[in-house]
Amino acid sequence: MADTTARALQLLELLQSAQQRTVAELSDRLGVDERTVRRDMARLVDLGLPVETMRGRYGGYRLAPGRRVLPLMFSSEEVVAVYLGLARAQAASREPEIAAQTALSKIKRALPTADAERIDALLGVMTRTSEQCDVAPDPAVMLTLAEAVDLRHVLDLRYVSGQGVPSRRTIHPYGLVAHSDRWYLVAFDTDRQEERTFRVDRIRTARSIRGTFAPPPQSDAAGRLLDLFVTADYRWHVVLHIRGTEGHIRGHLPRSVARLDRSDHGHVGAPEDATWYRTEIHAAALDWLPPVIAALDCEVVIDRPDELRTRVRAAAAWMLRAAGDDRDST
Repeated sequence: MADTTARALQLLELLQSAQQRTVAELSDRLGVDERTVRRDMARLVDLGLPVETMRGRYGGYRLAPGRRVLPLMFSSEEVVAVYLGLARAQAASREPEIAAQTALSKIKRALPTADAERIDALLGVMTRTSEQCDVAPDPAVMLTLAEAVDLRHVLDLRYVSGQGVPSRRTIHPYGLVAHSDRWYLVAFDTDRQEERTFRVDRIRTARSIRGTFAPPPQSDAAGRLLDLFVTADYRWHVVLHIRGTEGHIRGHLPRSVARLDRSDHGHVGAPEDATWYRTEIHAAALDWLPPVIAALDCEVVIDRPDELRTRVRAAAAWMLRAAGDDRDST
């Protein structure tokens, strides 16, 4: 067989179908000389496959005891694609983490040892918040980003904003995080001299350029992403004072939406289960806030902006009319 890849796959099949194969036997089965068999075996060993050489008169080759190798070869990009697909499917499994880890383990056993270790390192930089990610980005882009995060390589990005405006950025990538239904890259933008988040599905190209960077003191990429979300430069800066438990408030205003700080608003010394919290929200629009304030079903005082007070009054008047009682709506 002239095709070395096909011959390598046939070698693996022969090794898995017997406890041991002699060089003469392999030579006969493959139709090549014994020197070619030894060269092919050396190539498999160099790739990290668990092939052992048995010395002696009846020696030959065998797979390491307890090991099997799938007759499949995956590229790093293909493994990342499978990982992203598994991440999307996790919500449908009763034991999502176990299912994903088991599937990935099977795939990595088909990889050379060095490649499997590299894939582990790359997948290790892809973190998740508590929310499900339903959109799988381009595996090639994800692989480039993961390598840059892992090796601290500077990246050149071509990016398109939510308004469709293209730009070119030079960044220091800190982490890849799945949140809600998207993957995000957390990075330092060297042109703007500030931390930024980039939606991976909006990255058109990414390439490593010369230079490395020091990682930030805080290595929690998921936490940094949520902090950047909550302090984003949106049109409206909302401040509320809410009296309730942190868990109850977070049920309506998660960490990615609002910043909570204990407040001395109202009565000092309020019981632990009913504390006042100063709540900061950066929002692109205000229309979603009146329903949230109503759903909180606890004491809420609007500090700012005045436009939110106007919207809450209008919502209250509408609800009174819907209830057939608008006597207090003026």
